[in-house]
Amino acid sequence: MSDLDARKQSILRSVVFEYVTTAEPVGSEILSQKYEFGVKSATVRNELADLAELGYLEQPHTSAGRIPSDTGYRYYVDRLIVTREPESGTKQKVKGASEEGDALHTMLRETTRALSRLTHLLTAATIIRDANVTVRTVILSAIGPHQALVVLVLSNGHVENRMIEAPPGLTLQDLGRANDWINQTTAFKPIRWFAKTKAPQVNGSPAFEKLVSVVWNTLRSVSKEVTRSALTTEGEEFLFAQPEFQRDAGALTEILEALKEGDGLIDAITGHADQPTAVTIGKEHRQESLRQFSVVRQSFYVGENEAGAIALIGPTRMPYETSIPLVNLAAQALSDALTRFFG
Repeated sequence: MSDLDARKQSILRSVVFEYVTTAEPVGSEILSQKYEFGVKSATVRNELADLAELGYLEQPHTSAGRIPSDTGYRYYVDRLIVTREPESGTKQKVKGASEEGDALHTMLRETTRALSRLTHLLTAATIIRDANVTVRTVILSAIGPHQALVVLVLSNGHVENRMIEAPPGLTLQDLGRANDWINQTTAFKPIRWFAKTKAPQVNGSPAFEKLVSVVWNTLRSVSKEVTRSALTTEGEEFLFAQPEFQRDAGALTEILEALKEGDGLIDAITGHADQPTAVTIGKEHRQESLRQFSVVRQSFYVGENEAGAIALIGPTRMPYETSIPLVNLAAQALSDALTRFFG
């Protein structure tokens, strides 16, 4: 990502603000009329062209103005944003929602509802089940020339079995070495750890390396299954009201698909080890169906233990400067309430 001089930063910030507000492409004339850049309209037009060439802006139509690209939003969020703290009344609504009832699901439902109504965006939350359960042992067994069995035994006595495809050329020596390596690496690790951790690099025969990769991906899949709880969502109707989605029937279809594909949405909310940032924008999403959206997320805790995550989901044209503080506030309110009740 190229660094920008002060004038380009100011113009990019103004384009983001205008597009978030109006949902219409932004031209140089509008910017020159509303903002003091200290240069003529022609210079602003040239700067917009430069920003587009650098990848920070896009031009949806030949004669139209510019809109921020995913890269432009990322630069704005990382370097230009000035977050706006919620007003005292808003803070009270969010904190009050987290104190409604003494059950976790009730807290999540009330908090997501309050956050959605305050922002007019989709709000989603999920909790982590069995977050502190650890791996006791992993057993790999060959059951034929092309198949193997992975048996995962957890500290709570739960056992998971998965059939996997054995890589070509796998020997008993490879299998034994993989058993030893997997157990040395995974023993006593929290099952939740695998969902956010990439497979470490290993050295050996191609069959051994492939087997370790397949087993690790299997453990990640099991981890997500046994720790994942139901998704709580509020405010789907607000997404349908967004101008860009009303103009684009295909985008509406993708919204429906994203909501149906709970796994993809939960992954976007909980994040990944290689995507630690609390904001994921457009094409940064792994799931194709989510690439028209931005997700602002934050984890909440019981004491020091992660209990789940809450997020705002909307178009990339999202008011990040208010969305980020609100999500942080909601997560902190949930953490405080949960720690009081369960900590």
